[in-house]
Amino acid sequence: MSLLEICQWLQDTQFGTSLRESIWMFPIVEGTHVMALSLSVGTLLWMDLRLTGTFMKTQPMSKVSSSVLPWTLAGFAIMTITGLLLFWCQAVKAYNSIFFKMKVAMLFLAALNAIAYHSTIYLRMDEWDKAIPPPRRARWAGWCSIVLWIGIIICGRTMAYNF
Repeated sequence: MSLLEICQWLQDTQFGTSLRESIWMFPIVEGTHVMALSLSVGTLLWMDLRLTGTFMKTQPMSKVSSSVLPWTLAGFAIMTITGLLLFWCQAVKAYNSIFFKMKVAMLFLAALNAIAYHSTIYLRMDEWDKAIPPPRRARWAGWCSIVLWIGIIICGRTMAYNF
């Protein structure tokens, strides 16, 4: 079974068809996805701007992180669930969309960036917590995150208007 056939099957399930054709549920799921994106990426942007050394310079990174990370993770969880639901009901369109493929690639790179940051420089935050500017690797992780999330959002919105 090819990936396209799996996408076709997924989209044609009773749940996928019901969600896609629902007058109320599809817009609710899509709206929730956008709101969760705003929460997740909005709070992530605060952390990334602190990492780059361009915002909240006098605030310790540990304080910024502990304040917004729970909101970022909650938004990300909701965004992931609603994103999977949106994919489920339009899997073939997503499969055929270059913007979806670019979005997934950038999501993968954003995840790698987050893993690299949290498994290296974050573990030594006590050494640089109040540094102005933060270490080069922290700034690099922040800028990479910002650029990737801008690309992810652009691809997601472009994908929505090309279905």
